[in-house]
Amino acid sequence: MSIPLSLSGKVALISGGSRGIGAAAVRMFSSAGAKVAFSYRSARSQAEMLAKECGTDVCHPIASDLNNPEAARALVAETVRHFGRLDILVANHGVWPEQDVPIERMTDEQWRSTMSINLDGVFGLAKHAVAQIKAQMKLPTRSSAPAGHIVLISSTSGQRGEAFHCDYSATKGAIISLTKSLASELASSGIYVNCVAPGWVDTDMSAGALADPKTGDKIRSTIPLGRVGRPEEIAAPVLFLCTEHAGFITGEVFNVNGGAVLAG
Repeated sequence: MSIPLSLSGKVALISGGSRGIGAAAVRMFSSAGAKVAFSYRSARSQAEMLAKECGTDVCHPIASDLNNPEAARALVAETVRHFGRLDILVANHGVWPEQDVPIERMTDEQWRSTMSINLDGVFGLAKHAVAQIKAQMKLPTRSSAPAGHIVLISSTSGQRGEAFHCDYSATKGAIISLTKSLASELASSGIYVNCVAPGWVDTDMSAGALADPKTGDKIRSTIPLGRVGRPEEIAAPVLFLCTEHAGFITGEVFNVNGGAVLAG
């Protein structure tokens, strides 16, 4: 028996969608029948190629530097302008400063930059997405049909910390707390809020560390499954959490990291 993961008739916004996990999610959501708007910061050619691949009638790239809540407001507004509504938010964008930096040498500028992108931008997206979803609600609360879904992307780093990357870990830990807070706050409105927590994934952001023989071998040795993840292996659980098959799941931190969170 086939059990399809369908998002037919839904409109999704995926931040950081031009590459890596985000691009994999854009492809999967489009294949599942959703109309997808996605943001990119600088990879315009990649974003346009991805939209063409998925179909420009159902896939809309939007340039956005998501480092403040106002940028997030504009991104949500453009999604609604283009597709008419918003049902799903996947807050996937973020930065991971690659160089190890002890806290006593971390600049205020690095701390503020990581916070503004990884946390302020996510807060803004959640704020304005929730406002839009509530504004378009027609079903009574506690209906069996969800009014909307929000999936925030955290990390193993947000659960066990990461030495010399305290800025990144702090933002990803905050996203887990944000998930739990919003899940209880929004349940009565029919808005489901969950979190997916990857570990090391083969993306542009982690390419430098994974390619270094010493660092790469050390990273793989900490993962019980013995390898890093593929973007599609993260995008698939994100998709699942936005379907009817996840109808009794909210406030969950879904670890997708090859068991790495158990070995820290």
